[in-house]
Parts: sequence; C-alpha cells; structure tokens
Amino acid sequence: MVPLEAPAAGSAAPHDGAAAARKQRAFARRKAFSLFVKAKEVPVAARCAAGGEGVRWRCCRQGFEELSGIHRHVALQHGGDVGQRAAAEGSPADPSGSANGTQGHCRGAPEIAWALPDTSHVGHDDLTSKVGEVLLYYCYCEVNDPEELCAWQKALCQHLHLTGKVRVASEGINGTVGGSKVATNLYIEAMLSHPLFKDILYQEDFKSSAGGAHCFRDLRVGVFKEIVPMGIDPKIVSYKETGIHLSPQEFHKEVEHYLSQAGLGQSDTILLDCRNFYESKIGHFQGCLAPDIRKFSYFPSYVDENLELFKDKRVLMYCTGGIRCERGSAYLRSKAVCREVYQLKGGIHKYLEEFPDGFYRGKLFVFDDRYAICSNEDIISACRYCGALWDQYELCSSQHCRQLVLACPSCRNKGLTACCPVCQEKELKLTSMASGQILKEECDCTRRRLRVPIEDVSQTTLVAGKN
Repeated sequence: MVPLEAPAAGSAAPHDGAAAARKQRAFARRKAFSLFVKAKEVPVAARCAAGGEGVRWRCCRQGFEELSGIHRHVALQHGGDVGQRAAAEGSPADPSGSANGTQGHCRGAPEIAWALPDTSHVGHDDLTSKVGEVLLYYCYCEVNDPEELCAWQKALCQHLHLTGKVRVASEGINGTVGGSKVATNLYIEAMLSHPLFKDILYQEDFKSSAGGAHCFRDLRVGVFKEIVPMGIDPKIVSYKETGIHLSPQEFHKEVEHYLSQAGLGQSDTILLDCRNFYESKIGHFQGCLAPDIRKFSYFPSYVDENLELFKDKRVLMYCTGGIRCERGSAYLRSKAVCREVYQLKGGIHKYLEEFPDGFYRGKLFVFDDRYAICSNEDIISACRYCGALWDQYELCSSQHCRQLVLACPSCRNKGLTACCPVCQEKELKLTSMASGQILKEECDCTRRRLRVPIEDVSQTTLVAGKN
C-alpha cells in the first residue's frame, strides 16, 4: 500500500501555512507527472524500431507522437500512479488538518488510512480487462468522518478503474463495484487492510458474481444519512438492534421446517422477503410473503399497517445481500410484536453459493445493468403482455417513465416495449411530437399500485410464493 498523504499531526496551523502546504503538494504532483512522462520516453536510437520516427513516448502498448497526447493519456489512465509518486517524493501533510474541500486529503482521523494499492506490477490490460466480476458488500460501523472515507473510496475506485455505487454514512458503508478480477482483488485487499474495517469486515463478506466495469454506467460515490435508504434516522432505529443472524445452512433448515409445517396449516412462522415487488417477481423463496412495495423506504409503513400479521410470529427475513435485513429486522423488533426475528446472513447471494438448487427459485435481481443473475433454470414470472414465461427485465421505452418491464421477444417485436398500455400510448404520442426535453413523471401503472398493501391475515400463511 502506498500512502496518498501522511495524516496531519499537532495543532492547526495558520491559513498561510495551509496555503503553502497546498502549493507544495501541487508542485510535488507536477514534478511526479513530469517524471512519469519522462519515464515513458522512447530513446532516440530506438524510435524507428519502436514504431516510427514520430513515436516519442510509449505507454500501455500505445505510441504517442505529440506531448499533448501522452499528457492526456497519463492524466486519464495513471492519475493514481502519479499521486503515489508524488506522495513517495515527500508530499507534505496539511498542517491545518483540514481537507480544504479537496478529495484525497486525510484530516487526521485515526481510523482513516489514506492509502491506495500499489499497481506498478500490474499491466494496464489486466487492470482494465472487461472479463471480471461485480462485488457486493456492506459494513455497519461507526464512521467519524464520512467525507474522508468517501474521498478515499472515490480515489480507490478510480485508481483501480472500478465502476459502481458506494454509499457512505456515519453508520458505515454499502457498495457494489465492478471491474477486472485483478482490480476487485486489490479493492478487497485495500478494504480489509483499512484500520476502520479491521476485525469487522472479512473476505467472506464480499459477494461476487460474473461481470465487470461494463455492468455500471459510471462510478457514483457519495455521503448519505443512511447506507441503505429506509427513511428512518439511524439513531432512532439502529443496526445494533438487528435480528438473529442465520447462516445459509441454518436458514435452509428453517425454511425446510417452515414449508413442511405450512403445508399442514400449522406454521407459526412468516418467511418475509423485504425486497421490492419487481425483485421478488422474478425470484423468491418458496412459500414467502413478498410485500407489494416499490421502495424499501415503504417497508416501515408496511410493518406499521400489518402489525397484526406479525403478532406472536417467528419471522425469517431475507434480502439480496443482507443489508436491508439489518435495519428492517431492527425496525420490526422495535414494534415488540414478534416472538423472534431472524435474518439470512449474506442474503440470497450467499445462500445461492451454497444452495444453487435450494428453496430459492428463479433469478436474483441485482441493481446494475445486468438486472439479474441466475443460479437455476426456473422462470417464475411472465411477459406483461402475452403471459408467456419470461424473466428478463428491460427499461420501459416510454421516456417519461423508464420503469422496468417484462416483455418477451415476440411482444417486443410487435412494438410492445412499455410497462403498460397507457405508457405505450404515451410513447407513441411522444415519438410523433417534436424532439425536446422530456421530464420524468410517475408511471400510470405505478400510480395505481397501493403504496402500502394491507395483507389478509387469514390467508397470508397459506399462500406459497406470493408475488
């Protein structure tokens, strides 16, 4: 690991000292940039053999004739390497102990180790290979300075050419990133070696699936109030009050017992899917209760409106990777109506690693451009228009909507590409109008959906695999 910048020590310095330090850092970076470019220079005697007399620099198997060309390449592809060299050359700490609004500065918090992995031994092609994976992880912990952790995450992801989404808050971090296998391995190493996550985040906490940087359109790293948006202050409902974690093996046995009892009408358990309706529609555990909600922020209201449903019940909760169950189970427990609340550790993702042909049927919805990953061949959902078995989502073609829609190839070939007939009609009208800015508005079929459904208590436990 190569430090970006040493942490500040001692008391705050005057503003002029901070300004001088910033100038010194800028000078160190300019010097590092020039040295990096110089190192890529092709010797005069070797220029003809290297690919023509005009080629003056070579980097990442590319030749550059103009200084502006190699400068642009280094700025775009090797910013992290230049930063490392600048730090190694002795870039000074910020004597004020403040980030001064610039990402990548350590403000002296003891739990923040501003460091990037050394990639000098890794080829550019290996680091940017399109054959890779997508990581999914979260870690609840106390973060004293979310802004600094956010800046480090952004620098780390850019350094490793990762795309994806990372949410940072005072309650922890939640991320899903995609890149080459080399890059994701280095990312995990950097996370595990970070002082903030030592002894609380482990290798097995990272869920992986086939993919890469192409699975996300860009990189988004930000500071939020919650690392998963439930809409309730973490100080009011804390992850520290979560339910009992069950390993995939323990959860499997619980579901097996539940299904055997539910078939006889004797179960005192609810198998609760706390994901959104469009997720459970294409895949869920057999015999589950899957609330017909559109956002996780509706989950607390769903619980409030259906308290009678959970009274004196044992609840088995699950979600994609486990994070929604952390706060969701804490909220359910805060109502003091359930006998006990359990949750699947690592979520469906970890369960499928051990039981690819277990009690979870269909696909697992993921929040990237893949939309779903598969572990079994079951198709449990249908085309919106003709009812044929189909589970591959695409965005609604109506520009004002852009909801997810299940439309089979046959129907799509007929032009049925919107999420409902109303949107389809709007799309036809829009395409016939003059082009211009189109504002996003709520979809008509979504508007008709109840925000918080109220379950029929007498029927709920008898319904297997409700969508």
